[in-house]
Amino acid sequence: MRHLHWFQQDLRLDDNPALLSHAAADSLLCVFLMPRPKPWCNTVGLGPQRDRFLRESLTELQRELQALGQNLMVLEGSPELVLPDLVARFGITEISLSRCHGSNEAKTLAFLEQKLTIPLVVHRGNTLFQPEDFPFGLAEIPGVFSPFRRQVEKLTVKTPLAPPERLPPPPAAEFDSIPPSPHSRHPALPLPGGKRAGERRLQQFIDVDKSIVDYKETRNCLDGLDGSSTLSPWLANGNLSVRHIAHRIFDFERREIANESTYWLYFELLWREFFHWRAVVDGPKLFRIGGVVGKPRLSPFEPRQFARWCAGDTDFPLVNALMRQLVATGWMSNRGRQIAASCLIHELQGDWRFGAAFFEKHLIDFDVGSNYGNWQYIAGVGHDPRGGRQFNLDKQAAQHDPDGLFTRKWDGYRAPQPAFVTDAADWPITERDLGDA
Repeated sequence: MRHLHWFQQDLRLDDNPALLSHAAADSLLCVFLMPRPKPWCNTVGLGPQRDRFLRESLTELQRELQALGQNLMVLEGSPELVLPDLVARFGITEISLSRCHGSNEAKTLAFLEQKLTIPLVVHRGNTLFQPEDFPFGLAEIPGVFSPFRRQVEKLTVKTPLAPPERLPPPPAAEFDSIPPSPHSRHPALPLPGGKRAGERRLQQFIDVDKSIVDYKETRNCLDGLDGSSTLSPWLANGNLSVRHIAHRIFDFERREIANESTYWLYFELLWREFFHWRAVVDGPKLFRIGGVVGKPRLSPFEPRQFARWCAGDTDFPLVNALMRQLVATGWMSNRGRQIAASCLIHELQGDWRFGAAFFEKHLIDFDVGSNYGNWQYIAGVGHDPRGGRQFNLDKQAAQHDPDGLFTRKWDGYRAPQPAFVTDAADWPITERDLGDA
């Protein structure tokens, strides 16, 4: 039996049932295909920090596999072309993978299942629960978070699986080292990719600093590591298992203290779970302008305003600082994302999908369900009974950056610009033009 494991968002050895399923194979080829997102909403490719974090994660995973006598083959190209070629080249008899949410991922999986003549076995992804754990069918998953939370928060989170002690050897092939990213970590948030760094952050946040005890009060801090757990990048890339994090929370509550803040970190994991399974059910509606409600929020979408938002050069200093932080570090706080999204949608009258795509390009913790689900939430086309959220930007700045320290740090105070630019055809028409008519 010659097996292949296709790594995607499961860049770890522990709590990886798909990887553990190959214990009896004669050989195992471990493969990762570099993501190359298609052009979408004025964006293309990966941002520098997202690319850097991913490559660091892959490099560490390769070393961990080599310690078990295995290796990792990192390739470019689409799964629809690369995987069938590898099957023929190495005589693969079975492929395994961890389930990923997202409509494009579902289409790829359906294509491969039809094209390949060997078993394509899909295992549990990086989730707290499986559909069979829910007290409802997946098609009946609540459309709003609160009823979902009430029905699942008392469910038992199964114990994460231990890493394999051994793996079958790889087939005879060339395994190149992973080319490093040309981009360095930003000193303001130098988060390394890979499981070891994720474990260090988890240990520091829960057991060393015990920041989890005050998490509910500090989670809206705009600077990374000052209040947020900042665990999301390692969760999104699969360096850390979400079940592992949940059990670390439970262990701390048994040993130390259980309060509203310790629960709130688990509460955030439940939000992630909600958006994951909603993305599975909603499919392509996650990317449509009308969202899951099917009612487009129409806007004039002036390209210059969108470009200013992307560059952090609007008339809103705090938003500018947040956008500059995002591009430089690959991260933005949850509160910051809400503020920036509200500005693009409501103040600048932009298309929410363009903002979501820009976040997808740059966020080192990009997660398709959470990202697009939250953008729909703010735009009023998602799973929100209030029909959208508009933030008072002055109030948000006064509350979260009262002294302007964050805004000055990220050069958010920009020179004012005119609302419109007159083009070669003398648009827009002014009152003087009308008077001459």
